[in-house]
Amino acid sequence: MTRRSSSTPSIRDVAAAAGVSYQTVSRVLNDSPRVNADTRRQVLDAIERLGYRPNRAARALGSGLSSTVTVVVANTTLYGYAATLQGIEEAARSAGLAVGVRVVESDAPADVQHAVEHVSDPNAGGVVVIAFDTAGAEVLRALPAKVPAVAATEAGGLVGVTRSMVFLDERQAAVDATRHLLELGHRTVHHVAIPSESGTSARQSGWRAALEAAGAPVPGVVPVGWDVRSAYLAGARLAADPDVTAVLCGNDDTALAVRRALYEAGRDVPGDVSIIGFDDVPGAAYWTPALTTVRMDFAALGRACLAAIVAEVAGEPRQVTALAPPELVVRESTAPPP
Repeated sequence: MTRRSSSTPSIRDVAAAAGVSYQTVSRVLNDSPRVNADTRRQVLDAIERLGYRPNRAARALGSGLSSTVTVVVANTTLYGYAATLQGIEEAARSAGLAVGVRVVESDAPADVQHAVEHVSDPNAGGVVVIAFDTAGAEVLRALPAKVPAVAATEAGGLVGVTRSMVFLDERQAAVDATRHLLELGHRTVHHVAIPSESGTSARQSGWRAALEAAGAPVPGVVPVGWDVRSAYLAGARLAADPDVTAVLCGNDDTALAVRRALYEAGRDVPGDVSIIGFDDVPGAAYWTPALTTVRMDFAALGRACLAAIVAEVAGEPRQVTALAPPELVVRESTAPPP
């Protein structure tokens, strides 16, 4: 943690000279629209009189006390987690901030507590939790109120959590993907579901809502783990059922494994079975056939989280924010049923 020397005016000196709170000074420095013109002028006059010159990191975090953001994440290799982390890092670098990463190994109480203790240190700076799973969600819930934190979550945020949360509207994206398959003529759509913090993810919720709205049968959810082998085994079970003609997969890795199982069972994609993935990993367009999938802008999610933690430290009101809806990208893996 770095502090200005006593001979250099601080943000609190500016606040005292302008007769406002230091949070208001921070809002002015960060061009917040939540400051009226007269107050903004008072603060700018005080800055000029005192010769206050914030460095980029202090300006970004508002308080002038830390130049670090710590990200808590359960997995740094899965595409959605890694791309969100990339967005956070890119935005932090532009703001002159350093990024630290704390991996929470599981949702076991001891692992959660270790992560909480680490990021509760003042040197950890603002905290961004990637809470796509139970481990991240439990860390967010256990953080002391004094620790400034925001979270990237599944659509809708976490129930019972009052922290600032940012998410992509994957529920609506799942509705769009399921509707696409129904409009092609498929009688129903099966769903191979990845793990979820809530147990019934936004992707699963959107899939179910689209089927119910269309009056289509709602098959049982096929749950899998984060490992591709469990998805492959699920695909083998679906491949054995001749009534299966359309599958919405929880992510693109799952879709790849299901595609392999269908291939080994002699079922053509998309001639016999249509497949849609989720995330739009960089290689999805180059599979054979090219994968129809939902494009999730995780990097934008990460950038929005960095902006949210800057606002949190600056004293802005907490909020739950949905970003622009993800986009269904139609490629070669979907077609009318046989």
